[in-house]
Amino acid sequence: MSVKVRFAPSPTGKLHVGNVRTALVNWMFAKGQGGSFVLRIDDTDLARSTPEFEQGIEDDLTWLGMLWDERDNQSKRFDRYEEAAAKLKASGRLYPAYETADELDRRRKVQLSRGLPPIYDRA
Repeated sequence: MSVKVRFAPSPTGKLHVGNVRTALVNWMFAKGQGGSFVLRIDDTDLARSTPEFEQGIEDDLTWLGMLWDERDNQSKRFDRYEEAAAKLKASGRLYPAYETADELDRRRKVQLSRGLPPIYDRA
């Protein structure tokens, strides 16, 4: 069985050292195992994703020598996500979020200040 790993950056800004580290580990693992490295652009944040940042990601990975074997954009899968959401809603497992962006940000900051990961509940 051949390994297949992916690197899925969001084109909402420039790559940073954490992104590059993740890409490098995945690329080295794939190549070391004779597998494939997939660049999957997570461009589902339509408000902040830009073609310029997407091109920058490709340029940076190419400059670093981490060439991908496959490439895809998550935005091409919106129809699948809508179908999945409809199934969850029909089964009663999807619920609306009533919090505003500010309320969610406040909850996130409180959790992080306590050394805990952000968790959002139905309250």
